[in-house]
Amino acid sequence: MAEKNTTANTTAGAAAPVGPAGGAATPPKLLPWALMYVVGRLSITAALVLILWLVGLGSFPGLLFGLLLSMPVSYLLLRPSRDRLTEALAARAVARKAAKDDLRNRLSGGE
Repeated sequence: MAEKNTTANTTAGAAAPVGPAGGAATPPKLLPWALMYVVGRLSITAALVLILWLVGLGSFPGLLFGLLLSMPVSYLLLRPSRDRLTEALAARAVARKAAKDDLRNRLSGGE
């Protein structure tokens, strides 16, 4: 919920994002969500390739079919972490735009 509140004040581009304590909002960390998503993708791919090899599909076809099957499975299973990563990227972009606008305003001699 806190991430969604940070974008409320920047629709007009006039004010910086406000955090829950009333100060400037800090964007959420990207690294944990990116690592979770990458590790999830790799583990799903490895598990599917292993299952296909145990079923009896050869090494190269098993690898190719495992890679192919991992795409839709990852799309469905990793949706929550992908959504959180997208929110973190969007919040970071909003904070970066607010900081850029603030710098431009200070350099131009504004308030």
